Amino acid sequence: MGVFTYESEVITAIPPAKMFKACILDGDNLIPKVVPHAFKSVEYIQGNGEPGSIKKVTFGEGSQFKYMKQKVEALDEENFSYTYSVIEGDALMNKLEKITYETKLEASPDGGSVCKTTSKYYTIGDFELKEDGIKAGKEKALGMFKAIEAYLQANPDAY
Repeated sequence: MGVFTYESEVITAIPPAKMFKACILDGDNLIPKVVPHAFKSVEYIQGNGEPGSIKKVTFGEGSQFKYMKQKVEALDEENFSYTYSVIEGDALMNKLEKITYETKLEASPDGGSVCKTTSKYYTIGDFELKEDGIKAGKEKALGMFKAIEAYLQANPDAY
């Protein structure tokens, strides 16, 4: 088993508290509304969003995947950080044990925020990740992030 780590950073004009509330705390409701082709539904199988909770995400019609199960590893509302792992589903392609995402939103000098994400891919056997696969996943995540940002800019009283 190997662990491949990738880091990314996205800047937004939305303050960290607002972005965290929309993306993380209410993301299960907001994302299927704002980006329905990405996520069709999100349902909790265990818990209600606190660490240890497990949720099933059903992908939208345009996705190459059907579903994934995510486990909430850590949630820190004061410091705007959230960690979860993809623990089951066809998104793991039978080549990954799990994928863990650590996300932290920090205030930027202009009143917006910087979203820093560390992705850790835990491979099965000697499987090696291809850069194209990582890039495609990052582009989809960026698209969802930008869609939420646009929603918040168009609806300034939301959250």
